[in-house]
Amino acid sequence: MSRDLNNAAQDKMALALIQSSATSDIAANLTKACARIEQAASDGAELVCLQELFVAPYPCQGEVAERFDWAEPIPGPTSEALCKLAASKNIAIVGSVFEERAKGLYHNTVVVIDAGGEIVGRYRKMHIPDDPLYQEKYYFTPGDTGFVSIPTRFANVGPLVCWDQWFPEAARLASLAGAQVLVYPTAIGWQFDETPEEDAAQHDAWETVQRAHAIANGVFVASINRVGQEDGIRFWGQSFVADPFGRVLARASSEKEETLLVECDLGLIEKVRRDWPFLRDRRIDAYGDLTKRLRDE
Repeated sequence: MSRDLNNAAQDKMALALIQSSATSDIAANLTKACARIEQAASDGAELVCLQELFVAPYPCQGEVAERFDWAEPIPGPTSEALCKLAASKNIAIVGSVFEERAKGLYHNTVVVIDAGGEIVGRYRKMHIPDDPLYQEKYYFTPGDTGFVSIPTRFANVGPLVCWDQWFPEAARLASLAGAQVLVYPTAIGWQFDETPEEDAAQHDAWETVQRAHAIANGVFVASINRVGQEDGIRFWGQSFVADPFGRVLARASSEKEETLLVECDLGLIEKVRRDWPFLRDRRIDAYGDLTKRLRDE
């Protein structure tokens, strides 16, 4: 059942993004995250979002078999801790888990937990990168959930993960499924010694493409990134929330842990879509070639 886009009583929603660093102490990372979720709830947050694989260091900078030990089933310790928090604080939570689906079968998975404390949906990362220091194909099987919208008490969530950020098809399909907020748990940063200009250009491209998804689909976008240095990556933080016209409502620091608390007026979705009717004017009869790797010559 989807949340009603036209119910004015549901228009205002308090969204929290928890930007954090991580150490090799998984229990300590989870404890810290739970404490920060509690604080966000005390500050008025209704939907709380965590960064990609938040309970451990980003595992994919090398192919290390022992790091599969960081994976866990769903339900499991991380999701159960988040479920208890959601129930006790009457909030919804978007959490990212290194999922052990079966022995030898792992996914990069988002769980969406509603205010009653139940898991109401999951998304398994569909686009899996294989780049220097981002060797995810070694760890993760590509997702099989498709691009989904998951209703919570406060908003319909379109969960996507990191590399998914660069693909307009993912944002479009989640939005067409009914998502009001595209949520991107993320682990991205600078890999090598580059010039300040190159660093700035990389970050600008990352933020710009996501703001474009907000504009093209008339939805909110929430991107939650890591911060700090882990081995060869300097995670650039700068988590942000953009409204349905791509305006950045809040942006976190590039250097420190931070919680963003942003009021989102979900009524803007209808207003922006009426003023900029991209969904109306789509030529769905002419897009068949999008399902091909390249157009036939």
